[in-house]
Amino acid sequence: MFQRTIFRQAQAARSVLAASTSTSAAPLALRRTTRLQSQLPWAMRPFAPQPAARRLYSTENNGENKEAAKEGEAAENAEEDPVRKELEEKEKEITELKDKYLRSVAEFRNLQERTKRDMDAARNFAIQRFAKDLLESIDNFDRALLAVPAEKLSAERTDANKELLDLVDGLKMTERTLMNTLQKHGLERFDPSEQVEGKAQKFDPNLHEATFMAPSPNMEDGDVMHTQSKGFRLNGRVVRAAKVGVVKNA
Repeated sequence: MFQRTIFRQAQAARSVLAASTSTSAAPLALRRTTRLQSQLPWAMRPFAPQPAARRLYSTENNGENKEAAKEGEAAENAEEDPVRKELEEKEKEITELKDKYLRSVAEFRNLQERTKRDMDAARNFAIQRFAKDLLESIDNFDRALLAVPAEKLSAERTDANKELLDLVDGLKMTERTLMNTLQKHGLERFDPSEQVEGKAQKFDPNLHEATFMAPSPNMEDGDVMHTQSKGFRLNGRVVRAAKVGVVKNA
């Protein structure tokens, strides 16, 4: 059957070639040839053009393929361009060196500040231990002056009390000179029982040490009513807190 069809196809082709000079018969032969060719598969159509081959592409993972292609191109460019690779390494090295330099500068400045603070502290509190050893002697001056009754100190100077008054004056002068000398080096004494602007001082745990509490109708709770021993500060730092009695009416 296929041989017969091919034979008919060949005869139709010859008839088409023979009638090429006749314009009236050409369309009929061409239509007949086309109809016969349409009945055959593509592989058995000798005069029909073969269909163009189509290529199929996968649309999956296009983004990954593009990224992989870019990375591959970058790797190839890096391998092909040693100057660029060396430049990148130098830039990375410069960044690391700059970071190390900034860290070193910051550490050096911190060391300078710590050293300065330590030197200031050593300068300001160098006599702290020496000052603590003198506090008991200063307290003894206060005890000696308080041992003399107030009425004897306020009495007129006579031959009977002249020696006593001279002794008291000498103790006061010695105490004043000692305190002025210590004050030049930053040591100062404070008395919580002294009033400030006509009011009693409030108890401050940073400055005072409460030894007892007692009611007082003329004072408020928390007021310092009595000082057993005065306090001392060395350049603003409390060397010894003052021992006081505090009011507690409730």
